[in-house]
Amino acid sequence: MAAEQVGTNVPRGEFDFDRHSTSDQHFENALRKARDRDRLTVADAIELLTTGSEHNGIDPERKEAVLEAADRRRAEIVGEEVTVVANLNNNVTTACDTGCLFCNFKDSAEQFRADRPDDHPGFTKTPAESREIVAKALERGIYEVTSVSGLHPAFGLDDEHRAILEGSDEEGVNYRSPGTYSTDPGTYVEQIEAMSVGGVHVHSMTPEEAAHAKRGTDWDYQQVYRRLQEAGLDSVPGTAAEILVDEVRDVICPAKIDSSEWLAAMEAAADVGLDTTATIMYGHVENEAHRAIHLERVRDLQDRTGAITEFVPLSFVHPNTPLAENGMVESGATRAEDELMIAVSRLFLDNIEHIQSSWVKYGDEFGLKLLSCGADDFMGTILSEEITTRAGGEFGQFRSFGDYAELVRSVGRIPVERSTDYRQREPIRGEPPGPRLGPQADGTPLIE
Repeated sequence: MAAEQVGTNVPRGEFDFDRHSTSDQHFENALRKARDRDRLTVADAIELLTTGSEHNGIDPERKEAVLEAADRRRAEIVGEEVTVVANLNNNVTTACDTGCLFCNFKDSAEQFRADRPDDHPGFTKTPAESREIVAKALERGIYEVTSVSGLHPAFGLDDEHRAILEGSDEEGVNYRSPGTYSTDPGTYVEQIEAMSVGGVHVHSMTPEEAAHAKRGTDWDYQQVYRRLQEAGLDSVPGTAAEILVDEVRDVICPAKIDSSEWLAAMEAAADVGLDTTATIMYGHVENEAHRAIHLERVRDLQDRTGAITEFVPLSFVHPNTPLAENGMVESGATRAEDELMIAVSRLFLDNIEHIQSSWVKYGDEFGLKLLSCGADDFMGTILSEEITTRAGGEFGQFRSFGDYAELVRSVGRIPVERSTDYRQREPIRGEPPGPRLGPQADGTPLIE
């Protein structure tokens, strides 16, 4: 049978990468190892992601064999439950000058200055505003608030950090006094304290934000995360990972921390006792070799820490991003690539129990399909989603428990509410159903 959609086992675009999607392994050997639950290598992952690196394109029969192996592994490890979390996204600010080419969430921090017209589409929330938003959502039954924000130049870790930054003459620190801007975002500690209201679980401070929270100092990541933990931080989202191969990062996000810094920050968060997640953002300029190396680095991190509760593949949404506008990409990943990314994540990450299918990235119908490719988590209610939407996402910004129950049961699976760390679970029930695990949840529908 002919290969279906052309994959990326030939390099995307015109980028002269050192890593290519070829290996000295054979697809049949890699698939056998996956079925036997042997620990896979990077070469094995390349073969499974490409359905054989000796040819271009994805072979449909081989692809189905990989998906079947991953679905069987999912059933063995987590059974038939599909988990969701009642959560709120509270992104504090879009102000960011990092210049990542895959992102359309950011707005130039210059637009936020007090002496500029306030007619841009961005926003910055004060700690008081964040607290009010979270408190209202808590009354509706959320368990978790997730906060991932732009790197606002006025942000500091706390008052001590701001004082250091105010007195610094170091070049490239990316700091301006809060009075420069029309809205003071406060400090990271103030924002975490504000969102830590009424027992809600605060899931925030990516490695990139942690690096911003120690710039201009000789502090280590442990010090940063320990102070944030004291302020109320409960777990850390492993976003900003993109692809953990620096030759790719040099193209799509050259101003961000490198792969080793990301890993160091994640390890530090685990060292102070914080749970973490991990992600991959794929389908832009990288190839399957980069994806496989990324998986290996996440698995090695989990071997060292045991702190990663879930892995989240994020398919690149391209339409409104600089990568697309500059002609560096023409599309994101194909659906066949999405299926294989989920499946190989399940098969390769033998030390991470949960794999998420993001309905924001994939939509309802295809997101459900990915639950038969190795995924077992279907994201959360989120209530507000700006990052993917501003990049051109078309699949909505919130989800009710009623929607979840109907969708998950439609594919013969069991809808279950979970805590952020998966240690608490509650079957989704009621007519209409609502969350029960949040500090103020009582089964009342979160969304009417």
